[in-house]
Amino acid sequence: MGYSGVRGGMNAILAAEELVRRSRDHAPAEWASTEQIVLRFRLAVDRIMGEAGLYDPPTAADAFRQAEGDALEAAHLVRAHRSTLPRLAVTEPVDPDEMVVLRRIVPANRTPDGPQLLGRTTDYTGRLLERPTEKPGGDFARNRHDAEPAERTAEQRRPRRFYQLLRDLDLVVEHGEPAEDPEPFDITRRAARPPAPRSAVLSSMARAETGALVGLWYRSILGPDGDVHEITLGDTRHGRVPLRVVHPHTGNPVEIGQIRVTEVEGIEDLDGADEDRTRFDVGYGLCFGHNERKAIAMANLDIAWRRAVPDSPLEQLLLLTTDGLDSGGFLEHLKLPHYVTFRSMVDRKIARRTARNSTEPRVPEPFGEECR
Repeated sequence: MGYSGVRGGMNAILAAEELVRRSRDHAPAEWASTEQIVLRFRLAVDRIMGEAGLYDPPTAADAFRQAEGDALEAAHLVRAHRSTLPRLAVTEPVDPDEMVVLRRIVPANRTPDGPQLLGRTTDYTGRLLERPTEKPGGDFARNRHDAEPAERTAEQRRPRRFYQLLRDLDLVVEHGEPAEDPEPFDITRRAARPPAPRSAVLSSMARAETGALVGLWYRSILGPDGDVHEITLGDTRHGRVPLRVVHPHTGNPVEIGQIRVTEVEGIEDLDGADEDRTRFDVGYGLCFGHNERKAIAMANLDIAWRRAVPDSPLEQLLLLTTDGLDSGGFLEHLKLPHYVTFRSMVDRKIARRTARNSTEPRVPEPFGEECR
């Protein structure tokens, strides 16, 4: 977006960029290597992949280093990089039931089918700052954060869903696939605008800036819109799902790798006047990497969007205001030169004052001829 022309300031811009590179590139290499970032800043790497819409931990780690830890700037770098890559194939739909679970908790039930797997988390520890006395080390392969403990069986890694228990008890509302939304909406190819299918809303939330989505979720609970939706969590999972494409010669699906995702099912007690109060509604959230905060907000907002009143602004907010690159880019442009537009505002103020007082005021020195 070209908000202003730059004249005479290019040397300063290049010097500023060089200062960033010099400070970044002179950091100790052993601390800022790609492998170290993937290991030590795994949640930041996962967040960057999700908000950029590209699953590749090393690329996200390199962007994290280049952005000096700014997750939004790193997501911008990765999304720009993704736009240069060829689209070689489209993967087959993934069945989340194939997930090899690394972490699974069901807050709604103490003893669900299958085990509660706490996995790698600090949810149950005090927030006390630790000051390590020596530099951490270790082998990248041996310390992979998605390694599986040997004591868990394959069956335990694919437990039955808590949602299935509710279905067996006939306690959930069944939502059939709408005829107007047969294929997932591809938000990377065209922008989603209201009214939009559910797949577009879920895709927008999956790529949304995490903080924006959490803020919108909290507003739906405590805000002035009347969308009071507080859920109980069913299955909350983090694990690996297979990635498949159709073989160009045989036409058969071929597994080409695995990706880690976070999946959440949110359960809400129906209490509306026109709703079946003998059942629950279930919302869904799934995003790249280990990002439970985003997936929980997604599941909650999925229900809120479905139950919103016709005039609710929620859909517009979800589709148009939660993308970090859109909102952050508009905010960042305020730091670009706005000399001409602000000079125009000053002139209008002075013209109005002149018309009101019928006198010609002296132009303040900072906005004199030298700024024209």
